[in-house]
Amino acid sequence: VPSIPPNVIDPFIATPLFIEQNTLQSAPRIVATQQDRVFLGKGDTAYVEGAPSAQSQWHVFRNGQPLYDPENPKLILGYEAFHLGSATQVQPGNPAVFQIDTAKQEIGYGDRLVPAARPELVDYVPHAPDQRIEGRVVSVYGGVGSGGKLSIVALNRGKADGVEVGHVLALERNRTVVQRDEEDRQQSVAIPALRFGLVFVFRLFEHVSYALAVQSDGTIEVNDFIRTP
Repeated sequence: VPSIPPNVIDPFIATPLFIEQNTLQSAPRIVATQQDRVFLGKGDTAYVEGAPSAQSQWHVFRNGQPLYDPENPKLILGYEAFHLGSATQVQPGNPAVFQIDTAKQEIGYGDRLVPAARPELVDYVPHAPDQRIEGRVVSVYGGVGSGGKLSIVALNRGKADGVEVGHVLALERNRTVVQRDEEDRQQSVAIPALRFGLVFVFRLFEHVSYALAVQSDGTIEVNDFIRTP
């Protein structure tokens, strides 16, 4: 396994990547902006409903695309967070008064906030899982359809499935070939899966994890398998 480049994953350690489905509806949201602003930037004021007074530092996000489980297409695992910036609660209340600290994108009415937590400590020493883990690639981060080496991918396995930060998992693609039987009829025959890369898990949620593709001999696509090497 090649060394893990910390500079590639560090920007993803502290910022929201994924919002659990059961927390989406209860997340505080911006219900008004200062009078002369339709969209907010650094230094502007936002009014937020449902923000606990004990929490001062927050991330601002917009509802992203739902992540469906490839093994159960009707099941939404959660939502990929579209990170907009950060904000500080300067006056508790309902609505509370917030100041926008950073803005990567325009921030406005309806955008949601999640508490800013301390960055997780990442074990940069790669290791294989002790147990058998098998899952799928759910998405390639950034809204692109496919990825390659150093892409960030979401997996449909997380803490509840025994995945840990530092785990290295193999990328594989199941394969079939079309043959003709003795009566000249076409039939599909499963052949051994093709292993074409490795991913390193650096961020965990209950049923989803995010990993860096540290090796890839081909294109990484949604529905590719991840397995214990």
